[in-house]
Amino acid sequence: MKIASATHKGVVRATNQDAYGAGELPGGVIYAVVCDGMGGANGGNIASELSVKTIVDQINASYRMGMSSNSVRRMIETAVNAANIVVFDMANANETLAGMGTTVVCAVLNCNTAHISHAGDSRAYLIREGKILQITKDHSVVQSMLENGQLTPDEARFHPRKNVITRALGVSESIEVDYDEIEMEPDDILLLCTDGLTNFVDTEEILSISSSVPLYELPDALINAANRSGGGDNITVVTIAL
Repeated sequence: MKIASATHKGVVRATNQDAYGAGELPGGVIYAVVCDGMGGANGGNIASELSVKTIVDQINASYRMGMSSNSVRRMIETAVNAANIVVFDMANANETLAGMGTTVVCAVLNCNTAHISHAGDSRAYLIREGKILQITKDHSVVQSMLENGQLTPDEARFHPRKNVITRALGVSESIEVDYDEIEMEPDDILLLCTDGLTNFVDTEEILSISSSVPLYELPDALINAANRSGGGDNITVVTIAL
């Protein structure tokens, strides 16, 4: 498996409140975590970095070769819930950090199976044979309006409440986390990203860039495209291929 990653503060924000972690486990298993913090200049940065560290530490401590799919799922969900508790407790212990939280999208690729867990509007995409599929579904006000027929997809893309999310790590004592499982094929690309990419680069452009740029250069190429389109948010991209 191959993995590449990059992050950038964008061209508008003064700081980068995104965080990510990625690495390899015994047996060639790959993991990646992407978080987009919220809650002010200090809080968002702390929430995202703390969540990534907690999830990465939990996965490294818990993974064992030969784990079943159910065991991998429980491992990821346990790690994400641990991060939620750590961030929630810190926010409650320090009033200057009150209200901080973070999105999360986490993937573990075991053999050909990608186990994906997420909360918020950071996303996972599958790129296969000239097509792109959004695996995760945003936990956001606009997504709910879209599902209820109150908005068209074009209206949703530019809606002023687009960044209002309905789930995030650290804002309550418990968190509901969505889980997806997909079978990867040769030449597939799994892409994890924050909304700093998807708010400024549409899926067709993501697909076009992915078909013309080598995997190891893809995160930087996508970040550059987002910055050319305004770069109004922090941008993080992780790409994984068999």
